[in-house]
Amino acid sequence: MANSPLIVENLSFRYRDRQGAAIHDISFEANPGEILLIAGASGCGKTTLLRCINGLIPRSYHGDLQGHVLVNGENVSDFSLARLAQTVGTLLQDPEKQILGAHVKSEIAFGPENLGLLAAEVNARVDEALARLGLAHLRDRDTFSLSGGEKQKVALAGLLAMRPSILLLDEPLASLDPASAHEALAAFRRLADEGATILLVEHRVEDALASRPERVLYMKEGGIHYLGAPDGLADVVDRREVKLPAPQVIKQVRSEGIKIAHPVRNVAPIQAEPLIAFEDVSFGYGDDPDVLHNINLEIHAGERVALLGPNGAGKSTLVKHAIGLIKPRQGRVMVEGRDTRHLSVAQVARTLGYCFQSPTHMLFAPTVREELEFGPKNLGFKPPELNDSVNASVLTVNLRGLENDPPLALSFGQQKRVTIACVLAMRSRILALDEPTAGQDYGNYMSFMDGIMGLNDSTPSASNFDAILFITHDLDLAVIYASRVILLSDGHVAADGPPEAVLNDRNLLERCRIVPTTLLEENLRLLPKTGAFLRAEALADFA
Repeated sequence: MANSPLIVENLSFRYRDRQGAAIHDISFEANPGEILLIAGASGCGKTTLLRCINGLIPRSYHGDLQGHVLVNGENVSDFSLARLAQTVGTLLQDPEKQILGAHVKSEIAFGPENLGLLAAEVNARVDEALARLGLAHLRDRDTFSLSGGEKQKVALAGLLAMRPSILLLDEPLASLDPASAHEALAAFRRLADEGATILLVEHRVEDALASRPERVLYMKEGGIHYLGAPDGLADVVDRREVKLPAPQVIKQVRSEGIKIAHPVRNVAPIQAEPLIAFEDVSFGYGDDPDVLHNINLEIHAGERVALLGPNGAGKSTLVKHAIGLIKPRQGRVMVEGRDTRHLSVAQVARTLGYCFQSPTHMLFAPTVREELEFGPKNLGFKPPELNDSVNASVLTVNLRGLENDPPLALSFGQQKRVTIACVLAMRSRILALDEPTAGQDYGNYMSFMDGIMGLNDSTPSASNFDAILFITHDLDLAVIYASRVILLSDGHVAADGPPEAVLNDRNLLERCRIVPTTLLEENLRLLPKTGAFLRAEALADFA
């Protein structure tokens, strides 16, 4: 134990402005060459644990800290942050909070330059980091124009350029397309095999297991619930809380002898008048080349549309056109028959509510409740309707008890749910969600997605949308909830149709950097029996 680069002993911490300990009695060690996968529900203390290791607690986050964190035998409290950062590197959940440089090259060079390295060494490290993550094509891009997933990869490259021996990775897969996620996991595995110590915090447990972690630490309510081999995780966690591989879920349900009902997705008949129409839309940022090319799409009432595609394909850019945030270079976007060129963002908001990918783009109010009230008040909601709408949105996304907390003091996953609740509370006709599962544990996002889709009887008022559009890299979200899948690649529509048809073309998926999940594989195998895609629990009746 004395030779372990990272030792955590009896660690507990309570934030100054929060009741109850965020973590308590945490003890473990991490070894050279090891990937330790850390999993658990949103708000269970994973990020707090990382803050204790990288020194942000107690320097930037204040409260009651007990226990010790030893890095290479020295107490973290004895390090300066500058010295500690040379050994312990941290990737934050939200890349918007980590990227400082105006251009990709300068962003990645920022850390090595602050170490006082010669220009030749800095450039060598930049090139090495870009090569490790396959990002050479982004070298000269400005960071503002990057997609959320591209920013995540650039932030990771900046971390690797520092060459820390201990890496703390907080939800590194959250914004990555499936192929990029697998490439990142392979890079983590190589770094560990070269001797690095990696703590990988991830809700996408099934994906993260591809990195072949030596151990899994599963946290629950601030403590360690399980610490051991990955093979033992399924025996100690609830399948409703942690997303397990579909065959394991099917096996568990069959052994329990229970039947799981699955509501049939509604496939709406095409109506003459679309809610949203893209007509020959092309767009590019500033003087850059077009990122959208001649897009022609219609969204109709009753549709549940999943927008899939690789990082940088133009998914968020497309939806931002629908809310009037950006205007096309060519063509037009029509919302309820009106050209968005002649509408303000506030006018469009009455029809289409949009939840941004990054919570930092939306949150500003002193409390969660004030945050949720802002939109409805500006839309003219009267007090009774305002209270009903806010309360229903709180219940739908599991924020009860946090109404008086400052949004920016919450975990990233909780902040993301606040932004979703903000849009739900506005009760627009169309709901658009950008990466709704980012930072969310499986139990939370399945619960609020059921509520949003009208599959949860306890939250009927949250399902009053005429149409729902969600951008996601979580392929299983499309499998379970979408009545229609639009696949975007290089700014073009590569495919558009029912999920059973679009997701059955393996060559197409590979070209669009989509990696089939075990749930998709099981659904395709059983499709002749089921006739439609189902969640894993419901497949147990057909397996």
